[in-house]
Amino acid sequence: MSDRVYNVLFLCTGNTARSILAECILNQDGAGRFKAYSAGSQPKGVVNPFALNVLTQHGYKTEGAASKSWDVFATPVAPVMDFVFTVCDNAAGEACPYWPGHPSTAHWGIEDPAAVEGSDIEKEKAFAEAFQLMRNRIEAFVHLPIDTLDEPSLRKQLKAIGEMEGATSL
Repeated sequence: MSDRVYNVLFLCTGNTARSILAECILNQDGAGRFKAYSAGSQPKGVVNPFALNVLTQHGYKTEGAASKSWDVFATPVAPVMDFVFTVCDNAAGEACPYWPGHPSTAHWGIEDPAAVEGSDIEKEKAFAEAFQLMRNRIEAFVHLPIDTLDEPSLRKQLKAIGEMEGATSL
């Protein structure tokens, strides 16, 4: 197994919920093999408090979690990404910036918990479900033998992860 650390960018439109969940989960569960980032095509500038709450309830660190534009990762001084995953259908359908290094990409769409209307209990339930679905995808991802897969096999595995339970389609 390689000592290489893989850079992973999770994209969403607002960068307030799903991409933040993914970033925090992978940074902790990736056990130092991955450095996760998140961004949005139209960032709202704040992280949804329900996202922070569900992460904290499950023991994940949220320091540094921030809603930011994907433009910060498309500059010459940005980290070169090995993987870029869209986690919302809107972001997957948008024209993305050029990502240096030609990262592997996939769509891991999950329903937007921030779009749920109703009581705080209903919102908490939506965030708990999105958290679990994202954590399942990330668990599958961190167990991939990335160093031994050829590019077509890796693409196939990343696509299959995106099609796991709770997946949305474009």
